[in-house]
Amino acid sequence: MHRVRRTINRVLLGLVGAVLFGTGAAVLFGGLNLPAKWHLRLPAGWPWHGPGAVPLPAHDRTRWTHQGWWWPVVIAALAVFVLLMLWWLLSQLRRHRLQEILVDSGDGEGAVLRGRALAAALAAETESLDGVDRAGVVLTGRRTAPRVRGLLALTPHADPGGVLRRLSHEAMAHARRSAGLEQLPAEVRLRAVKHRPERVS
Repeated sequence: MHRVRRTINRVLLGLVGAVLFGTGAAVLFGGLNLPAKWHLRLPAGWPWHGPGAVPLPAHDRTRWTHQGWWWPVVIAALAVFVLLMLWWLLSQLRRHRLQEILVDSGDGEGAVLRGRALAAALAAETESLDGVDRAGVVLTGRRTAPRVRGLLALTPHADPGGVLRRLSHEAMAHARRSAGLEQLPAEVRLRAVKHRPERVS
């Protein structure tokens, strides 16, 4: 699924880039009046033949505006376009999270481990450490070289150095061995939990 999404993403980016580049080059070609300067004979009906040309003449812009179906179709098309762009944007944001990890199963074929499963297990074990109130873990990187990004909320009296040592020697070591990885780099951010003061009588 990740490869299919990556291929679709590259194809869409290539098509959009080609259309934008071609349209911009054609407009610039006519805007600089290069056909007249270079004495070029453009095909009949060429839209951008000179500086005074417009992409869409008034007749083409207002051809169907008096039809009852015109504006609903335009609005629906724009709505579909916006939804497609939002879907594409969200898919790009999701790509930063690693969906699966390739595990060496020892049989020469390998196995696939879901990234969310490993991240959830790592977060649960991290939250069990003394001094950790909450933990959020996300896997990034490549299937064969995952990386961990974590955010730990520490209790008020936690020892940050001790928490990091236990995280490295226990939770991270367990995750690395369970996935069959030689190394599992991690970037961890720490923040203190702020409790509301209580009134003591």
